[in-house]
Amino acid sequence: MEELQVEEVINLLENESDRQLKNYLNELNISDVEELIDELPQHAVKFIETLSTKRAVNVFRILDFPTQERIIKKLQANKLTEIIRQLPPDDRTALFGELKGDAVKKLLVLLPDNDRKEALNLLGYAEDSVGRMMTPDFIAVKTDWTVQRVLSHIRRYGKNSETIDVVYVIDKEGVLLDDIRIREILLSDPEAKIGDLTDNRLISLNVNDPQEEAINVFKMNNRVALPVVDDQDVLLGIVTVDDILWIAHEEYTEDMHKMGGTQALDEPYLDVPVFQLYKKRVVWLIVLFFGELLTIAAMSGFEGQIAKVVILATFIPLIISSGGNSGSQAATLIIQAMALGEVTIRDWWNVMRREIFSGIFLGTTLCLLSFCVIGAWHLVMPGFSEHYIRIGLVVGCSLVGVVLWGTLMGSMLPLLLKKLGADPAASSTPFVATLVDVTGLIIYFSFALLFLKGVLL
Repeated sequence: MEELQVEEVINLLENESDRQLKNYLNELNISDVEELIDELPQHAVKFIETLSTKRAVNVFRILDFPTQERIIKKLQANKLTEIIRQLPPDDRTALFGELKGDAVKKLLVLLPDNDRKEALNLLGYAEDSVGRMMTPDFIAVKTDWTVQRVLSHIRRYGKNSETIDVVYVIDKEGVLLDDIRIREILLSDPEAKIGDLTDNRLISLNVNDPQEEAINVFKMNNRVALPVVDDQDVLLGIVTVDDILWIAHEEYTEDMHKMGGTQALDEPYLDVPVFQLYKKRVVWLIVLFFGELLTIAAMSGFEGQIAKVVILATFIPLIISSGGNSGSQAATLIIQAMALGEVTIRDWWNVMRREIFSGIFLGTTLCLLSFCVIGAWHLVMPGFSEHYIRIGLVVGCSLVGVVLWGTLMGSMLPLLLKKLGADPAASSTPFVATLVDVTGLIIYFSFALLFLKGVLL
């Protein structure tokens, strides 16, 4: 939003020029009004009340939920009723799904009987299912209809449909038979039968499918809308790509939060109270805190070795950070691949095999690099005595082992969590790093005993 526009709106508000403000807002793009509400949240209700009902609905539906909730609480009753009644069913369901029970009841009362039944129907589906984001507003036709009849039907009912880009073919029982793009209908002979235009290459979603699966189906099939059916293939509604983009954004944000070692935030960062931020982050920090206690326990078990060869302590940060970094890399790659549908649980062996080779190659690279660094360090500042080659072997071999272990842990944990029914993103990079820290120390001091026993230990 340009500063000039914001200043102009502020002037209109200060001068109480409601008529000019209405004209100005109605000439802006919907996205500009949304940005204006972000810039001036204290005037959000004023903007919504000033806009024409149709534009107010279009702005309201793209606002984030905390802003919607604040507006609902302060909006005049008549304007609120108009907006709730004219919201598309899928957007209305999303709003009701976020609100608390009493607030939903108050809004349901504002709806006509048919719309209320429809809203309750949609709210009856599982929270993260396709049914929650579908709309029952679509164009359905029969196989024996002519193109001319279909076009007349679209002219009559199309304005109430979420989209007319696709027309759905059903039988007498409402079972979905096919979908036809409007382009094919427009280019066909007016007397042609719809049954002659079908190709039976149907792609649909089940109403109980998880929303993540719907994202993958849209991505792979380049559709603006997909039909939603029940277990008997009866057409219940459609899901449009704009809803999928919102869900994909939410899923991506949630995964990023979890991978960073925090619970997902339900609203924009700056809108979250500090205490709420604390609660979201403290659980993981406590878990990681106790995980690091295992690292301390592992180090205390090797106090004797560290006391005898103090130089070993110098390389501990290098060893555990290399393992944690390699584990975090692998976890990020696998979680992203799983989110995109590129990797499934069945691919675990292929993933493990690839990560074994990757871990060996990466570890060997760091091993050779550490040899060079220790050798150069000894030449410049001799501090490893005549056993610098043995110490180089300890560090180098430990790096191979730790990096290999880190890549295996990072790649296998997301798959294991998915198998157990948990969210793969919960194997966040801090969690993987903490686990690898403990095992990394054990690997490091095991090699120290192997190469230095009887010499320095």
